[in-house]
Amino acid sequence: MAAFDYDLFVIGGGSGGVRSARLAAGLGKKVAIAEEYRYGGTCVIRGCVPKKLFVYASQYGEHFEDAAGFGWTVGESSFDWTRLIEAKDREIDRLEGIYRRNLEGAGAELLESRAELVDAHTIRLVKTDTTVTAERIVIATGGTANPHASLPGSEFCITSNEAFHLESLPKSILIAGGGYIAVEFANIFHGMGVETTLIYRGREILSRFDADMRHGLHKAMEAKGIRIIVTDMIEEVTQSPAGGLTARTKQGSTLVADQIMLALGRDPHTHGLGLEKAGVAVNERGAVIVDAYSRTSVPHIFALGDVTDRVQLTPVAIHEAMCFIETEYRNNPTAPDHELIATAVFSQPEIGTVGLTEEDAAKRFDEIEVYRAEFRPMKATLSGRAEKMIMKLIVNASDRKVVGAHVLGHDAGEMAQLLGISLKAGVTKDDFDRTMAVHPTAAEELVTMYKPSYRVRHGQRIDG
Repeated sequence: MAAFDYDLFVIGGGSGGVRSARLAAGLGKKVAIAEEYRYGGTCVIRGCVPKKLFVYASQYGEHFEDAAGFGWTVGESSFDWTRLIEAKDREIDRLEGIYRRNLEGAGAELLESRAELVDAHTIRLVKTDTTVTAERIVIATGGTANPHASLPGSEFCITSNEAFHLESLPKSILIAGGGYIAVEFANIFHGMGVETTLIYRGREILSRFDADMRHGLHKAMEAKGIRIIVTDMIEEVTQSPAGGLTARTKQGSTLVADQIMLALGRDPHTHGLGLEKAGVAVNERGAVIVDAYSRTSVPHIFALGDVTDRVQLTPVAIHEAMCFIETEYRNNPTAPDHELIATAVFSQPEIGTVGLTEEDAAKRFDEIEVYRAEFRPMKATLSGRAEKMIMKLIVNASDRKVVGAHVLGHDAGEMAQLLGISLKAGVTKDDFDRTMAVHPTAAEELVTMYKPSYRVRHGQRIDG
């Protein structure tokens, strides 16, 4: 047998890469992990963690306004962008330190370098221009924001990466995109007092979510003062001598803003990685092609997380890493389970969802029952806010199994996590009906919708 420098070499220090390296090292394997930027990956460094901190920061303006309805007098308030950035950076530094210590504590070797494949067992460390070999290799380089380089003037725009490091808060921003990143940042910037416009080429934001969630959030965002332009897209961006930006759209509009953010999707981060030299196959988007066990076209090379373009969620990458360890080092072949993944959009209000949308369920089953409630939550009664919650359960009529659950409103993400457990366990609508409500809560509506709002039979809605 050939002698290798490492039993396992991991390329990429994000959630999937760190988990696989730490667990393998903890089993006594000789492991190295290489990261060219910072340990923690997209989620910790420039994704969901700092974004959620920004979400919290952006909500305080409404909290101060709501306080008056509950008897509180709040004095003059102001927002300091620089202080938020400094606090965010301290927290990210702390989290990165934890990732590093956990890896070192398990016995993994941390390499701060870009790593590229030379052949199926050899990796080049760009920083030192040296090569090492490994018996097994894991590719966990994640994804990267699409800069939309074909757009004239894209060099004047930012992506979500730069949004976390702006030197000052713009007075106005135009965000291109209709996915969860675009929607979340539109709410964040608006909550911080920025005049915000969202432009999206589709007919409605959040294309893969349930229609009621999409329409409800759209309405709530516009009610807050966020301008949403649909069925249009930016065709050119120019910069004025004074520094402002002007966007010309396909429909002939001219939009002016201090900052333009392109949130037009993310691409697998595989460019220049040397995959072709190792014989690793990729698809037309550059995503690494893997089988059910995350194995690439080369049997001893694996790929985890966003780089495979399967499901771009941090917990999924971690789950895939744990399955890789079970399969390769514990003699327990385990394929990642990508069914019924609960997820959230940290918009304002939030969306929490798990399972099939009404549209998808209606295509899959002969008949479905739709349980839907729309109401003003208790918290909004004294604050005077008109914002409403929407809750929705999708049930397969033939076996009463709940196949989709969707929530729009405060703490929807927290509810989605618990709903995810229920749906994963195969819960039926009768199980929901037998469950006592926790009163007074918004979530109790999920177990008090006893009669379907309507049915959909062979694609046709039936009321009553």
